Amino acid sequence: MSDIIQLLPDHVANQIAAGEVVQRPASVVKELLENAIDANATDIKLLIKDAGKILIQVIDNGIGMSQTDARLSFERHATSKIKKAEDLFNLHTKGFRGEALASIAAIAHVELKTKEEGKEVGTHIKIEGSKLIFQENTSTSIGTSIAVKNLFYNIPARRNFLKSNSIETRHIVNEFQRVALAHPNVSFSFYHNDNDVYNLIKGNLRQRIVAIFGKKTNEKLVPINEVTDILEINGFVAKPEFAKKKRGEQFFFVNDRFIKNAYLNHAVTNAFESLLSHGYFPTYFLYLTVPTKSIDINIHPTKTEIKFDDEKTLYAILRSTIKHSLGQYNVAPVLDFERSASFDTPYDFKHKKSETPKVSVNPDFNPFKSDTQKSISFPFKREKMPKWESLYAGIDVQHIEVEAETIPSSLFSEEKTTSKTYQIHKKYIVSSIKSGIVYINQHLAHQRILYEEFLENITVKEAMSQQLLFPLEISFNKDDIDLIKEIEADLKNIGFLFDKILDDTIIVKGIPTTIVESQITIIIEQLLEDIKNDIPNASFSQLDIMAKSLAKSLAIKTGTKLDLKEQEEIVNKLFSCKQPDISPFGKTTFVTEAIDEIDNKFNN
Repeated sequence: MSDIIQLLPDHVANQIAAGEVVQRPASVVKELLENAIDANATDIKLLIKDAGKILIQVIDNGIGMSQTDARLSFERHATSKIKKAEDLFNLHTKGFRGEALASIAAIAHVELKTKEEGKEVGTHIKIEGSKLIFQENTSTSIGTSIAVKNLFYNIPARRNFLKSNSIETRHIVNEFQRVALAHPNVSFSFYHNDNDVYNLIKGNLRQRIVAIFGKKTNEKLVPINEVTDILEINGFVAKPEFAKKKRGEQFFFVNDRFIKNAYLNHAVTNAFESLLSHGYFPTYFLYLTVPTKSIDINIHPTKTEIKFDDEKTLYAILRSTIKHSLGQYNVAPVLDFERSASFDTPYDFKHKKSETPKVSVNPDFNPFKSDTQKSISFPFKREKMPKWESLYAGIDVQHIEVEAETIPSSLFSEEKTTSKTYQIHKKYIVSSIKSGIVYINQHLAHQRILYEEFLENITVKEAMSQQLLFPLEISFNKDDIDLIKEIEADLKNIGFLFDKILDDTIIVKGIPTTIVESQITIIIEQLLEDIKNDIPNASFSQLDIMAKSLAKSLAIKTGTKLDLKEQEEIVNKLFSCKQPDISPFGKTTFVTEAIDEIDNKFNN
């Protein structure tokens, strides 16, 4: 039998590695930005075109590379960060695997220009699909500029898996925000299709958060600070009244590296216990500094997951720190069990001396004197009213005609009505049909009704809108504002009317008639989140998502008691829908049970 095991060619091995490192354009952005940070850059520019599919370019003013380092940086497992295995547990930099540039160069056209400080000329390298096209000296500024063009040009199947430009751009924005939040001492600028998206100057952490998520964010933040022998915690959490029905603005950083950790996220949520309504999530920007030897960041290709050696202790410290800060800034109630508040003296009486109350007595008072009643006087005297008969003097009562109103007996006796529907457990509506009985899920049925109504309003006719007495201002981050501008026309067709859409605020002056004013912020936030998570390529599909999101938010919830009129309205409207048997999300809205099936249950 001949040998069947063989070594893979370098370009194939690089493409396999690229499958782990480069999942989408945002992955390239992350790797290039982190390389710029590791190069001690203080000013970083990110330029992308067509959501990174055509161009991703990062320009920094870091230390640059020599001619030899520039060429070696595109080789697999070539890195300046580690020299021996023990270095993996003492990392202070971002990239360390030595696969990023090699993987990117295997699936794109890469052009690199770099120059070290003190050198007269720099290095210009061009690589396509791991093949070196040319390398030459060039005149360039100090630092590094790397451009990645035509991503996945040689792997069409991978390119076909990319989403629309809108959703890929949002992934890039997310990666950019994470790096920018981790390094407020570095200035960042971000351009998409030559449009200015972000221009962040150096500053402190609070200034960086406000610059990214809007000016209104400043008033929401509660500072967090705690130093222990195990870790140091800094950052901010948002006040409970600013909690949202989405998890978007939740950031954990460990040693200036963005991570995802469900266990620590639970610690933060637990610290907000009893302060948040059901279904709401806290906003936080938390920075943990721990000894590098106590964590392992080499467990995931994207390095967003970290393994701690003592998670339980971190959980307890993080939870208690947040609870302490919320209480310290009067966000949460604080109980002091070492003293009793009942012994506290009010402020006005704290320094006053006690005085004996004075009692005055009238020695001449005699309650048995007969003339005491005469001494009592009232300010008003009651005049003697004439007899009521005198009001009708001179009127012939016998010849007065009075128009009698016939009062139906139904006002005094309850009319017996037979109900066609019944509600069970505040969840199902039961009604009789010719073939038997139908059981309707009120929540899912109402979703179907609202979905078809909203879809018709968006695509066919303009919905009715109710004017607000006072326009409502709602603050959003720049990413959400851009999305609102994209779907503004569709929101108007639903019934939303905007007075102004500013850089970080929208002013709502009209809402659909089916929405209560107190629901506006929640519904718009949920709508934006649904669109972000599932933006399709077709514009009609985006309208479909809007209709589904609104129907889900406004549908009658399970546990709502309905009167007979409301029950009958749901039944009638459901069966007038085009597709009454399933909800917008594919769930069954009603089930039927035939008379024969019921009879069989009694005959067995």
